[in-house]
Amino acid sequence: MSPAIAAKEGGRQRRAGSQHHCLDVRSEAPAALALCGDGLPGGEAEALLPPPEPGSRGARGCRAELGSILLLLVLYVLQGIPLGLAGSVPLILQSKSASYTDQAFFSFVFWPFSLKLLWAPLVDAVYLRGFGRRKSWLVPTQYVLGVFMIYMSTQVDLLLGDGEGRGPDVVALTVTFFLFEFLAATQDIAVDGWALTMLSRENVGYASTCNSVGQTAGYFLGNVLFLALESASFCNKYLRFQPQPQGIVTLSDFLFFWGAVFLITTTLVALLKKENKELIPIKEETKGITDTYRLLFSIIKMPAVLTFCLLILTAKVGFSAADAVTGLKLVEEGVPKEHLALLAVPMVPLQIILPLIISKYTAGPQPLNTFYKAMPFRLLLGLEFAFLVWWTPKVKHEGGFPVYYYVVVLLSYALHQITLYSMYVAIMAFNAKVSDPLIGGTYMTLLNTVSNLGGNWPSTVALWLVDPLTVKECAGAQEQTCGTTVAAELCTKAGGSCVTTLDGYYVESVICVILGFGWWFLLGPKFKKLQDEGQSSWKCKRTN
Repeated sequence: MSPAIAAKEGGRQRRAGSQHHCLDVRSEAPAALALCGDGLPGGEAEALLPPPEPGSRGARGCRAELGSILLLLVLYVLQGIPLGLAGSVPLILQSKSASYTDQAFFSFVFWPFSLKLLWAPLVDAVYLRGFGRRKSWLVPTQYVLGVFMIYMSTQVDLLLGDGEGRGPDVVALTVTFFLFEFLAATQDIAVDGWALTMLSRENVGYASTCNSVGQTAGYFLGNVLFLALESASFCNKYLRFQPQPQGIVTLSDFLFFWGAVFLITTTLVALLKKENKELIPIKEETKGITDTYRLLFSIIKMPAVLTFCLLILTAKVGFSAADAVTGLKLVEEGVPKEHLALLAVPMVPLQIILPLIISKYTAGPQPLNTFYKAMPFRLLLGLEFAFLVWWTPKVKHEGGFPVYYYVVVLLSYALHQITLYSMYVAIMAFNAKVSDPLIGGTYMTLLNTVSNLGGNWPSTVALWLVDPLTVKECAGAQEQTCGTTVAAELCTKAGGSCVTTLDGYYVESVICVILGFGWWFLLGPKFKKLQDEGQSSWKCKRTN
């Protein structure tokens, strides 16, 4: 649904490993794959670390490394802040009547986490030996994020527009938050890698828990909490005795506060936390940066992998209108953006339980059967979302929306989450099943990256097409039209107003569902057959 409450199917993935190449150009032991965003299974995580030497200390309990675990948790929380803020901006833009073309342009902000594979090998390979392999990237990246946040706190109000004739500067906002997301993705690469050596072999499994809990908490703080505290109506209704014209915090205040937190935390990490040089990963996947990119190209040329990539890049077209536009349409129809964001809160337990339940059905030899079975239900929910948007203005009253309306929205979102997670977990299980174990990290990263891009590009296109597909007429002024921005201004000057006669969202919703069912009938069976391919079809022939 909206960026605030829609689950991030392609949030984070594994990346390729590479060899250490220090800036002082001395050789180093081969690097291993850093811990993935989705959480490495315990066996694979441990395989990346050397076995304990005879006479070394016994297993260490998590209490012995509580400080390191808490540090990882804090770092992942910080990582989630820019993600949450970026997710809140489209709702703010929508409340300021930004066009859907502007929303489509801003949606590029969410691409860096899906594209970090492009520069992850560089982050793995280049560093200052004396400062630390992971701190060489973590510390400067977080310093830049902190300084950038503080600087933007002085500019963001101007970029969002004053509401008195000057609208939001969408281009500048997009560039700004794209840089935020790029830096957060780079920090993610460094933290994921540090997790493997920060914790002992016995406790490395806690890293994925810190990852999921920390990033979710950070996203909640930067999105749900911010939108609630930024809303004057929410604060006046629930948090104040005397009404005020604005919320408790502004985006400027929020950026300044978290910028300061970034700077303080980073300084403490740089001065007080040392990297553990005793635990050095030993599993080798690639022999250097060039070898990593060559390996990725070799994998994607394989017929089975190429077929998978082409199919998964088009599989999610049918969901794009429902996932990318529905939430923004609800805001346009008058649903308070903070109420929409708060719907994410009761969904958290469901999002925790769903993967555990669904994994029982995807753990076998044919995980894509679950994907195929869930797809038509998710497509039909796209039509239900369109009906929900149509129904919204009809139940609105002077005091807002009745409770039963929010119950219907919540139930709709819960059903959407069930179908979404069924497909997401199935794809993750399939990617894990077919990945060549000799190069599992690089292989898995590539498949996950393509899967994520399969959700990103349709959402951007869906947002872009809403305005062209919308038909408006100029009411109250003859011989005037509303086909373009200039024409709409002329209509207004002539004393008329632009009235929507056909909303492009509804047109797009129907088209997407038709395309989705077309894919399901024609290409879905071929997609399912990929799981019947022999293991040899997925093994990459490497020439060293």
